[in-house]
Parts: sequence; structure tokens; C-alpha cells
Amino acid sequence: MADVEDFVRSKKLKDLELFKRAAKIARDPRFFERVSGLGEKEKDALRDETRHRFEQPRGLWVTIITCSIGAIVQGWVQTGTNGANLAWPNALELLNNDGTPKSPSSYIWILGIVNAAPYLASAIVGCWLSYPLNHRFGRRGAILFAAIFSFAFVLGSAFTQTWQQLFVCRLFLGLGMGVKASTIPIYGAETAPAYIRGSLVMGWQIWVAFGILLGFTANLAIFQTGNNIAWRLQIGSAFIPVIPLFIGLYFCPESPRWYIKKNRYHDAFEALCLLRNTRLQAARDLYYIHAQARLDGNMLDSGEDRSSKYITRLRELFLVPRIRRATLASFVVMLAQQMCGINIVVFYSSTLYVGADASNASTANIETALLVSWGFGVLNFLFAWPAVRYIDPYGRRSLLLLTFPLMAITLLIAACCFLVVPTAAHLGLTTTFIFLFAAIYSPGEGPVPFTYSAEAFPLFHREVGMGFAVAVNLFWAGILTVVFPRMTDAFTATGAVAFFAALNIIAFVMIFLWVPETKQRTLEELNHIFRVPTRQHMHYQTATYLPYLYQRYVMRRNVELEPLYKFD
Repeated sequence: MADVEDFVRSKKLKDLELFKRAAKIARDPRFFERVSGLGEKEKDALRDETRHRFEQPRGLWVTIITCSIGAIVQGWVQTGTNGANLAWPNALELLNNDGTPKSPSSYIWILGIVNAAPYLASAIVGCWLSYPLNHRFGRRGAILFAAIFSFAFVLGSAFTQTWQQLFVCRLFLGLGMGVKASTIPIYGAETAPAYIRGSLVMGWQIWVAFGILLGFTANLAIFQTGNNIAWRLQIGSAFIPVIPLFIGLYFCPESPRWYIKKNRYHDAFEALCLLRNTRLQAARDLYYIHAQARLDGNMLDSGEDRSSKYITRLRELFLVPRIRRATLASFVVMLAQQMCGINIVVFYSSTLYVGADASNASTANIETALLVSWGFGVLNFLFAWPAVRYIDPYGRRSLLLLTFPLMAITLLIAACCFLVVPTAAHLGLTTTFIFLFAAIYSPGEGPVPFTYSAEAFPLFHREVGMGFAVAVNLFWAGILTVVFPRMTDAFTATGAVAFFAALNIIAFVMIFLWVPETKQRTLEELNHIFRVPTRQHMHYQTATYLPYLYQRYVMRRNVELEPLYKFD
């Protein structure tokens, strides 16, 4: 207990007896019933961590709801241009009166770069802004910065008069998107208890999916208001959820782990008291975070100078073995989200269904395309919910390995359906398999990447690590957005969609070899998992895990799997 006394004294905390009891629980949570001095209310709260996992205090739910609203903004922004793509090229005079491009060679690239602008700006600048903003202003301050940019430049995009102005507004919009996507998953991971962290943090992707649905709904609701006004409303409507985001941020506590990085332990404890059901649980988590971070070699009293060295932190993502393995795994899951092909539907579904000559498409065809896109949004949102139930018990890696082969099959069949002569059957077949693809994607590769990346990095590398992971995701989203119109022009829709079916298989192999499981571990315990060398992990998967699967599920033998990780 001398360590606890030194901890309480050096950090200027109060109630030493509380922290002594909390430290005993932190050292062996399974046997908390044996700890003397616990009140019945405290014991009930500890029991409820397994019996009633989602009975959490108001402070935590306010934080989670606010993070969810931030995710809705992200999703709505992504789909505003999906419907607007059918009208803004004509309104901004990129097309002739007969609907043909004034410059066919440049039209495809202009369409691509305008759509890609926020993703490229996020990847190149926005995600990297998250570290200095988080370091200086905290998680709430960084999200506030992102909300201001989202509000201002979504509305600015709706009032543009040339494609160049629209391009610039979307570039600035990307700054806010990058900061928001890099910060909110970390904020959620750092405030949620370990036993429900996956379920709550994956709310980022669920509510991004809901924002995508709202964006598709807005596109469908206002597409007949007139070509010159409809696309402006479709893009500008994304400002709506930013208003409750501003309000929610005011009532949220700051991340306790951010306070610890600043050596503000009293503030960290007060924040945890708002985020946990009892002061005992808050004291336990505060002591545990401190002890595990110290064991990781990040001495908190001296860590401030190091954590302010941005370039040093960035270099350590690739030079320190434990952090490098987290970087590789996060890179793979983030890249796989773009490889799977989901965003060709999110960004260009209306264009795919209407066809190349959108300006001459009938109102019925446009309405059908927007309805199909809306149906995709509904499925994408509804089928994300099973992951809340399964992401913690079954794990992030397991969900990915299950869903990627199925996504490859559905995309390949959808690609073949584009070969059918355009009829009602063509529309029905294509839509069926695109919808099946969405239903499979949503509980797997949909929520996992941001959940995984938010928890993979150690405390002092979390902002820069998450910034890198999100930059990878959004950079390739931008590249995809630029090149996909050219791909469909060169390969047709069949070839382009089949290409992404093949990428799903490649992504499956990458995940199998390079992505370890992180389910139901504290953010600090993950250090042990990522200390296993990549080569050892690959050898285990191919020489131990694969033979086990063959013996267990093909030969039907009752064999046991030798574990890769051994926790004390």
C-alpha cells in the first residue's frame, strides 16, 4: 500500500482509504468480494459491471450521445454530394444545354476532385491537426474546432457559384472532418469502461451510418425542388446536426486520460466520478490508468515534455516495435474499409443507377436512384446494430474474418448483374446484392476500424496514432472518389465493381496475417498483445490457427487451440 500512499500524496488527491480499496480491486478485479471495507452499494455497482453492463451514469451517456451526434454530422456530410452530383455539374456550367460535358476529358476529373476534396484535405492536413489541437485544448476543444468548420463550410458550399468555389469550401470542410474523425473515437474510448468500450465506441460507425441515412433521406426529400436549388439544399442540410453537437459539448466532461497526460489528477478523478457509477470505480480506474501507463515506461511526471514533441511521436509510430505493430494493424483495418468498396456506393450510388447522362435522366429514374440509395442507407444503419451485441464477446478480428469473404461474393454477383439488359430485373438483381453487401458490411468492417484504431495505441501516442489511422482511411477514400468515375468510364460498372470484389479477398488475407484481436482488454493491457512480434503472429496464424480450424471444423475433432497470448 506504500505505492498507493505515494500516489495519493504526490498527486495531491484526497481520501486515501478510498484509493487503498480501489487499488486492491484494480490489482485483481475478479475477487473484489474479498476486499474489506466495501459498502453494499459499491459491491452492487461492481457486480453490475457484468450483470447490467449498460447501467451507466448520466455523464457517460451525455458523452456518448454527443459523440454520436458528431458521427451523424460526418455521415450526413458524406452523402450530401451523392444526390447533388446529379445536378451541380449542370448548375455550375460544366455541361452543355444538351447535357453533354463541355470538356469530356476534364469533366470526369473535376467531378472526382470536388467529391474527393474533403477526404484529401482531411488526410493531408485535418487528421494531423488533431494532435496539436488535442494537446493544447483537449478532446472537447478539438471537437469544437471541428464543429465550427463543419457548420461554416457546409453552409458555404451551398452558396457557391463556381466549381472552384465549391472545391475550396469542401477543402476547408475536410479540415473539420479530419479532426473530428481522429478525436471522437479516442474520446469515446477514453471515457467508456473497458467491459463495454467496444460496444460504445463502435457507436461512431453506427451513427455515421445513421448520418448517411439522414443524408440520403434529405437527398430524396428535396430533389424535386428545382435543379438549381435542390443540390444546394442537399449539400447544405448537413449543418442541422452540428447545432446539437455544439450544445452537447458544453455538458460533457473532459477525457480523464487527457487530464492525466497534463498531470491534472484531481480533474481526472472528478471527470471519472461523472463517468462511473461510484467514486470507488472512479478511484479504481484512475489508479489503474496511472499504474499501467507507468509500467509501459511512460512516466507521467516526465511525459509532458515528450508528448509535446509531435515529430518524435510520429517517428515512434514506425520505430518503436510495440507502437509499430499497432500502426500496422490500424493501417490494415482502415485501408480495408476503402478496399471493400463500401464508399463507391456511399459516394456514387445515384450516379451508378442513373447512368452517365444524369442531366437528361427522367425524374422517375432520378427518384428510383435516390430511393435505392436511401434503401442502402437504411440497411447500413440497421445492420450495424448487431455489432453492439457481438463486437465485445466475439471480437473485432473475428467479425472481419467472417464478413470479408461474404462481401466479396455479393459484390462479384452484383457486378455480373450490371451485365443484364437494363430492365426491372436488372434493377432488382443489382439492388438485391448491393443491399446484401451493405447488410454484411455493417456489423463487421463498418464499426471495427475506428473502434480498433482508437484502442490500439498507448496513451501518449493515441492522438498521433489515431490521426495517422484516420488519415490513411480518408486519403484512400479521396483517391477512390477521384478515380472511380474514371474507372467506370474505362471498365464499365461491371469491371469496377468486380475489381472491388477482388480487393475484399486481398483485405481478408491482410487482416488474417497482421491484425491481432483486442476484445475486452483495457487500453493499457493491449500493450502486452502488441509486444508479440509480427513474424511470430503470422507464424501462429499459419502454423497453429489454420491447422486448428481444419481439425476442428473440417475433421470434426475435439482439439484445443494453444493460445498466443498468456496473461498473468
